[in-house]
Amino acid sequence: MIVRNMHDPEVLATTYVAHRGALARMIMTSEYLKSMEFLAYAMLPPGKAIEEHVDEVEEIYFIMNGGGVMKVGDEEREVKEGDAIWLPAGDPHALTNTRDTMMVILVVAA
Repeated sequence: MIVRNMHDPEVLATTYVAHRGALARMIMTSEYLKSMEFLAYAMLPPGKAIEEHVDEVEEIYFIMNGGGVMKVGDEEREVKEGDAIWLPAGDPHALTNTRDTMMVILVVAA
């Protein structure tokens, strides 16, 4: 069993800016996982965006707090707390925080 808390020093040490918008931290990576890439969380300030980018693996974004506009390929949709968004591998995607509160996103990559 592996247990990592989002407040552990090892997790806090992984802090980086994801796609010029969100402050992100890796909770678990392929160093620990066998068939998944990572589990991370990101904090996206009001008015900021995770710029459009492409990942080679499929992902799920789970909106834990806040809301905004998610773009996947040519499709855009409003997303909010409690929404899970599946992102196919190879599809361009972006996320904009349109609210006045911090958006918190859990990201799972397979």
